[in-house]
Amino acid sequence: MRLPLVAADVPPADRLAAPALVVVDMQNDFVRAGAPLEVPDARATIPAQRRLVAAFRRRRLPVLYTRFLSLQDDNLLWRWSPECHPATRACWPGHVRRYDDAPEPRPCADVIDELEPLPGEPVIDKHGYGAFHGTDLAARLRALGVRSLVVAGTVTQICVEETAREAFHHGLATTVVADAVSSFAPDLHAATLRNIAMKFGWIEDADDVIAALPPCGRDEPACRNVPGTAA
Repeated sequence: MRLPLVAADVPPADRLAAPALVVVDMQNDFVRAGAPLEVPDARATIPAQRRLVAAFRRRRLPVLYTRFLSLQDDNLLWRWSPECHPATRACWPGHVRRYDDAPEPRPCADVIDELEPLPGEPVIDKHGYGAFHGTDLAARLRALGVRSLVVAGTVTQICVEETAREAFHHGLATTVVADAVSSFAPDLHAATLRNIAMKFGWIEDADDVIAALPPCGRDEPACRNVPGTAA
């Protein structure tokens, strides 16, 4: 009887079988300069994320985005993110604010312009940290025939980690892209990547992920019915 492979021995093709890309919380209120929840290092990850998005779109593979939307009534999360209180309204849907690196006011909860979803690319709205909790993300991925998930975005030790852990528990082979995730705390960023690699998934750089992506014909399950992607 053949023993299961340990994670390090799983071939890249198996790690990225029928993959989807999820870009976590790259929103104005996290990424733009002067934002109330600003993660300055997030701006440095945009080029890697754009390469990933382009590679997935070229192969007609699913690209999904998440947005954290603050509840507008008092709730437990406010205790750890007081910026979401009405005084600041961080990530409140419909709220518009000025940023130091944007010429015009921007909707604070929107995905940044540099990563704007194409028409038809799903945007998963959530009120907590993980992209699966209280959302239809798992059902969407099952409907697309997805078996593996590539995770990019911010914040590494909060919403990125929670999403990666949830993906693992949904049976998805999960890869977190080291140069496409970011944090305001370098020590927690590094520890989170080590922890994910130890028990929950693989850690790779964007260019290595792109090189390992499968060729994707239009008849493959994970490539069907992906509106808004480039041919």
